[in-house]
Amino acid sequence: MRSGPPTRVLLALSVSGLLLGAAGCTSSEPAPTVAELAEEPAGSVSVAAQRDPSARSVATSRALFASAPGAIVAAADDAGAVREAASAARSAHVPVLLTDGDGGGVARELRRLGADWYQAEGDVTVDTDVPERDAPDRGDAPETGGASRPATVVVADRAPDAAAVATAQAAGARVVVMPDGVTDPAAAPDVVTALHERAGHPTVLVGTAFGDLPDPGWTVRAAASGWQLPHGGQRPFDGHRYVALYGAPGAPVLGVLGEQDPAATVRRAEATAEQYDGLGDEPVTPAMEVIATVAAGDAGADGDYSTELPVSTLEPYVDAAHDAGMPVILDLQPGRSDFLSQAKRYESLLRKPGVWLALDPEWRLTADQVPLRQIGSVSASEVNEVSSWLADLVRSEGLPPKALVLHQFRLSMIQDRASLASHPELDLLVHVDGQGSQPDKQATWEALHQDAPAGVHWGWKNFYDEDTPMLSPEQTMDQVSPTPSLITYQ
Repeated sequence: MRSGPPTRVLLALSVSGLLLGAAGCTSSEPAPTVAELAEEPAGSVSVAAQRDPSARSVATSRALFASAPGAIVAAADDAGAVREAASAARSAHVPVLLTDGDGGGVARELRRLGADWYQAEGDVTVDTDVPERDAPDRGDAPETGGASRPATVVVADRAPDAAAVATAQAAGARVVVMPDGVTDPAAAPDVVTALHERAGHPTVLVGTAFGDLPDPGWTVRAAASGWQLPHGGQRPFDGHRYVALYGAPGAPVLGVLGEQDPAATVRRAEATAEQYDGLGDEPVTPAMEVIATVAAGDAGADGDYSTELPVSTLEPYVDAAHDAGMPVILDLQPGRSDFLSQAKRYESLLRKPGVWLALDPEWRLTADQVPLRQIGSVSASEVNEVSSWLADLVRSEGLPPKALVLHQFRLSMIQDRASLASHPELDLLVHVDGQGSQPDKQATWEALHQDAPAGVHWGWKNFYDEDTPMLSPEQTMDQVSPTPSLITYQ
């Protein structure tokens, strides 16, 4: 997918140690035939994700070259020929095109490039008037013109796309290969770093795996921001585990987070998370879950039985966490209000990377309910309104993916849970926060896992005072299965 018509940038060629462009030619010394790069608008994103390797090779050529004097052609199913073609293309600074039998797509691409020749590697058939001959060796890759922004090419898997890699190298692009088994650029630290370093350059995503990306443009924009989790990457629950302190600022009765100031909370969260080091395969990151709206025993001036803390009260915790590399989860207890209205109050904080959102249905009450007298609930449709709004915010602002946490200790707390929507911009986590005896907590854990939405992550809460007994870090990791991605302490 292309964001605008390409312009043409001269790719100068190294001849006898001199960089010669069109302006350096005389009537007695004809200009060398050179390739012209396709220069896309800054930040544009192209995707070559076709299932057919021939089509991917052509799409890569189109994304990187506006024209070329020739191309190297090989059969897609001949690995040896593809290797030879890749080497020749890098030397001649022209694309590699793969045939899928009749070579029709290759013939059309040769015409688009304005090619005067092609070099065949292996047994290939191309129905074209362009003559076959050996490619010239142009030497080391030249510099591009000053106005050019060479592309960044992210390759999902180098082996099946060796042709695309060679085409990218021939064009002077920077090539970044995804780690084995990883298909989401947001979960690949080196890819995020490369896209950040190349912010403003066009990006080309090559590989069938990228065909499943619902919004490649947002994925690249988010990576280009450069923000990463402490252990790398941007995807909240892909290879990460969090240990968080829970509570409200200045309210020790609501959780341990409120027992100290923001700086001391950071130190305490770090010390708590350190107890989990070495207990699992995933790195552990300290975090905070801050109650932003507190369910209240009286109706208050607005009658909603919820006290909305001002942004200025939460900012010191968000800032302290940001400086320490910790994510912050803003927890909503809406009383008789609704989750979306309250979430929008904190949009300025949610615009920050690493600030996530939690909904606590226990405190989502109907017009005749009061906190602590009844257990509240929320419909899947209301949760979906919030997740759609939050996903739109993430996408429109080019933010990294966020976590959306749903607290639950009874099935009735989230009605029609199977209808919860999923969004690529969000990682959904169900946080099981019942308290009491460990057999009861385990029974709740197992019950909530039944018929859970596909792809959901899981969280567990340890209560210092209400659990009988509270699990140690070793017990939490050993006895709670599947191992939770988020462990909070209240």
